[in-house]
Amino acid sequence: MKRAIVSVINDLVTDQRVSKSCLALQKAGYEVLLVGRKQRKSPPMDERPYASHRMKLLFEKGPLFYAEYNIRLFFFLLFHRADLLLSNDLDTILPNYFISRLKGSKMVFDSHEYFTETPELVGRQRVQRVWKCIEGFVVPKLPEMITVCDSIADLFREKYGVKCHVIRNIPSRKAMPPKGDITALGLPSDKHLLILQGSGINIQRGAEELVQAMQYLDDCFLMIIGGGDVLPVLKQMVEQLQITDRVRFFPRMPYQKMMAYTQLAELGFCLDKDTNLNYRFSLPNKLFDFIQADVPIVASHLTEIEKIIRHYDLGTFIENHEPQTIATTIRKAFSDEERYKGWKRHLAVAAQELCWENEEQKLLEIYRHYD
Repeated sequence: MKRAIVSVINDLVTDQRVSKSCLALQKAGYEVLLVGRKQRKSPPMDERPYASHRMKLLFEKGPLFYAEYNIRLFFFLLFHRADLLLSNDLDTILPNYFISRLKGSKMVFDSHEYFTETPELVGRQRVQRVWKCIEGFVVPKLPEMITVCDSIADLFREKYGVKCHVIRNIPSRKAMPPKGDITALGLPSDKHLLILQGSGINIQRGAEELVQAMQYLDDCFLMIIGGGDVLPVLKQMVEQLQITDRVRFFPRMPYQKMMAYTQLAELGFCLDKDTNLNYRFSLPNKLFDFIQADVPIVASHLTEIEKIIRHYDLGTFIENHEPQTIATTIRKAFSDEERYKGWKRHLAVAAQELCWENEEQKLLEIYRHYD
């Protein structure tokens, strides 16, 4: 059987895009091995129908971490057979590219974001320059690549002339678990349930202002599910504002469990700020999770997010990130019952169209080109 090795730099637990890519490769006739890393605090892996390997590293962040991971990945790929290499994001591209040239394996590059313009790099010009050099060295040599939305695809096409396919990270219709029980989960039944979720609850993504807005919303309860660098700040903020009865934090959890919570929410939030190209053109997983979970959306005016919400009429927008503005937007969403019912009707339509069962067909066609 043909064999594909899929590599990503995270701990594999909650990366739904990579998991769906692995399953699509299986459907395309490949035996799949997924490679990532295991951190000290990584949750255990759930059972999957493909093989996986998580490398334990000495370093967990910083330049030494990236260097160690890429060297380890290079030698792992060197000593394991693969007909196809799937590199996820720029931080795995070098070992995949060198091994593909050395061993004659075919290679696919899937860019989950516009990596060189992430907020972690924008303010660090030397580090950003290194990643731009890596991108500029490899990407022009690729016959084609994959990314997550039209805007980022256009950037790669214009900059490098590479053929760029768009595969959005959309949940499966079949992946929705039963809705959770409010009482059993310890959630209030007498308040509007709001949700902010994701593995990247980080700075400049509107989480701080959303938490601050909760001091003006005594009839609402905010669930924050996931991980990210701003969480310690948010927890301290909740204590200082004395709104522990309105905000609850939940750790990263398996997708099925998270979506049981998500389906209980009455509004979901995509509040990233337009502070860099990566955020401006982002099309986050949570947007499609909310659609599949039948949850109307409150969002900031970012290109790709706004395109989806306006096309289907799935929610509303904040005009700025002032906490009182966010609170006012939430109140208006609940006060206009007819408009809210309209969003719910449109979500049902969008969920039928924006599902992985449809998106996967495009990905299968790409993989079949490599037969």
